[in-house]
Amino acid sequence: MSSRSRYALNKSKYLLDSEFNKLNELLKTYLKTDTRNCTLLFLALHTGARASELLNIRKQDLDPESNTVFIRGIKGSNDREIPLYPWLFKSLQSLDSKSEMTFPISYNRLRQIWQYYRPTHKKFHCLRHTFAIRLYKKTKDIRLVQVALGHRNITNTMVYADYVYTQQELKRLIL
Repeated sequence: MSSRSRYALNKSKYLLDSEFNKLNELLKTYLKTDTRNCTLLFLALHTGARASELLNIRKQDLDPESNTVFIRGIKGSNDREIPLYPWLFKSLQSLDSKSEMTFPISYNRLRQIWQYYRPTHKKFHCLRHTFAIRLYKKTKDIRLVQVALGHRNITNTMVYADYVYTQQELKRLIL
């Protein structure tokens, strides 16, 4: 056993279904009037990309043939291409930026946007965990979650399978 303790996932680190739904509805409501900021948060929610990965997306990273976005991995992560819902891809394409960057904003600005829209007092990174947990629950495919998050080592991804399994088994056995 390594001296480092395993990363512990808990309900303070991802959006619960009610929080996810609340954020979704809020973003849908303001998508037309605050397109850039809502699109950015929707993209985080539907790709699992880290804040800096989102801010590094360039216009040429969008593939209209397949409705995908190319995400350059950071922190030793793999690059990956993530499919988007057609409405989200269209919204992303419609952003009018003079820069080659899709979101020419700072990390601090991203944090302000998150603080404005967040449905609960959780960090922006919770969107990455939310994406991973929802994808795993939907597919039960830990390898797919690994690829989607850009993890090089499956051990980093196992935290999601362990957490979902433990929560489901505890409910099954106790309730």
